Amino acid sequence: MTPTSGAGLAALAALLADETRATFCLALLDGRAWTAGELARHARVAPSTASEHLGKLIAGGLLTEERQGRHRYVRLADERTAHLVEELASHVTPAARAPRDLRAVSASSAMARGRTCYDHLAGRIGIAITDAMTVRGLLSQDTGFALTAQGVRWYGELGIALEHRGKRPLVRGCLDWTERRPHLAGVAGAALCAHALDSGWCVRIGSERAVKVTGAGERALAETLGIEAARLR
Repeated sequence: MTPTSGAGLAALAALLADETRATFCLALLDGRAWTAGELARHARVAPSTASEHLGKLIAGGLLTEERQGRHRYVRLADERTAHLVEELASHVTPAARAPRDLRAVSASSAMARGRTCYDHLAGRIGIAITDAMTVRGLLSQDTGFALTAQGVRWYGELGIALEHRGKRPLVRGCLDWTERRPHLAGVAGAALCAHALDSGWCVRIGSERAVKVTGAGERALAETLGIEAARLR
């Protein structure tokens, strides 16, 4: 493996050293593809400014783009990129990103309660599920994250397929920027998040990547993992 050069690392850091580009990457942590116009409105910058910044992020390998007709869609390049952005965000002190108005306070509270981090669950909801899986012997955190044989059977009983393809790890811990503890990521984390959304255990709320657990989800998580409803609210 070729050692990373100082210049290469500095170039990567420079991509996220701009507030507009960092805002784009944080928005794209919802795992979905956004148009350049949507990102421009989200970051409150001109379309021409957004296009310039997106070009740099794509050239730097942090984003990929797709074109459908006249529309240009961008998304985070992969889970590794999402992990990088989320982990960097965890090092930002809360005071530095304090919300400025009531609407921002409500959005911040919803994100802390539960959100998607690329394609897996994060926030208090993600941590509650990770803790419950560990207590029940479905997940081991002894030397990093690992799904136990009992955990694999549990996924099967829920009808959740674990399609392990490419280089993506089956299970990985991802440092949660609000809880400052790792939540479940990797193939298993993505599959569980997809199941939670598809089955109606969780629903997306607002224009951000916040999610909340539904009444059906509270009952299902209490039954399958013994999680008290209060931990999910």
